[in-house]
Amino acid sequence: MLTKLGKKFTDGFTKYMPSAYVFALLLTLIIGVLALTLTDAKPITVLEGWYDGFWKLLTFGMQIVLIIITAYCIAQSNPVKHAIDRFALVIKTPVQVYMVVIALGTLLSLISFGMVVITAILGRELAVRIKGIHYPFLVACVYFSFNGWVCGLSSSIALLLNTENNFLIESGILKDTISTSYSLGSTLNIAMIALFVIIAPLLIYFLIPKSSKGKELRDLLTETNTEDHSVKDEAMSYKLPFKAVSDALNNAAWLQISVALLGVTYIIYNFFINGFDINFNIMIFVFLIAGMLLHITPMRYSIAMKRASSNIAGILFQYPFYAGIMGIMMASGLGSLISDALVAIATPESYAVISYVTGGIINFAIPSAGGEFAVIGPSIINMVQELGANLSQTNVTAMTARASMSVAYGESLSNLLQPFFLLIVFPVMGKGIKIQARDVVGYLFIPFVVLFVIQALMVTYLPL
Repeated sequence: MLTKLGKKFTDGFTKYMPSAYVFALLLTLIIGVLALTLTDAKPITVLEGWYDGFWKLLTFGMQIVLIIITAYCIAQSNPVKHAIDRFALVIKTPVQVYMVVIALGTLLSLISFGMVVITAILGRELAVRIKGIHYPFLVACVYFSFNGWVCGLSSSIALLLNTENNFLIESGILKDTISTSYSLGSTLNIAMIALFVIIAPLLIYFLIPKSSKGKELRDLLTETNTEDHSVKDEAMSYKLPFKAVSDALNNAAWLQISVALLGVTYIIYNFFINGFDINFNIMIFVFLIAGMLLHITPMRYSIAMKRASSNIAGILFQYPFYAGIMGIMMASGLGSLISDALVAIATPESYAVISYVTGGIINFAIPSAGGEFAVIGPSIINMVQELGANLSQTNVTAMTARASMSVAYGESLSNLLQPFFLLIVFPVMGKGIKIQARDVVGYLFIPFVVLFVIQALMVTYLPL
């Protein structure tokens, strides 16, 4: 029943859903028209906001690029390939692959949503080795697995609330930071983790396609694999037929290992001083240093990086368009207008679910939790403070954390239908094949609906 229903939705999305880039173009025009229609912003203000926004996610976009290529570089090393080979000997069926990808991806996402790249690499390698895997469905499983990141250590809104002198404090909206014990350590968040770890995989299990005919990776490949030979073999092919200093330096293990050990020293120092505080920068640095250690020589590492960088065009040119949409929302005041309209109907019983729905809606225009909260966070927090005017500060703090995390949960769930973050998965899993968001998102519609209902009930009725 669910499998047949899932296929119908998949066929529908395949027919009507455009690529992530076209989605961004259409959304740009729609948001621009809404900004001009619903706000007092002048056309030049909207246009300037769009242009200025283009450059506001450059750092984030570069971080995503580096996360992808450094993780992919690690996956090309001999030790990792051997480990995946041994792993594939234990996993023998497509169902096992889907379940392992979901389970491992969910656990990794609790460390950081950037870890979805590792899950994508594992999924791709298992698809090469094991027959009968419905590859678009596997891509959907990988993408679905990172949905729980919002409950984990890289949950940007929770970390923002606990950051000294954040923009909410500087603007006088909050008086002090809010400890992660109110957000990540809350009963609600722990229940959400259980939802992603236990219930979500079961949901995916009932949606597994009955046939993989014509949908296996080998069926979808459109280009000859140019990486059959190892990184080590390609590095050897660059050597001159005679002894040369240049070759000695290009293949000098001592040189790369020496620099990598400096990196290891800093990583140890960083975690000793800051504790287990994971952010994009330290994660990229860890991946970078790990790749250097695993590939041993400068030439091997350079070749692995070149291979890893061959399929990131989508990120490089599409991220600025989504950032431009965010710029329109912020410059025109459209984001605040939408959140204020929802806040106006809030009650002590409904504030959390309203925050949840708001987070999901705004995410289609601003697919970045931090960027989205910058737009709607002040309205959400002011709503809570008004509703809790006669309550203790502890209760108001707990309500603020719940509303903020509800925004995060809504934002994260709507990513299942928003193709923006598929740009993180496609450079790895889409290599050598023709695959678009429409081929994947249909499998996620039923999980989206089911989880929406469950999460809405959770944010409304679970105790503070």
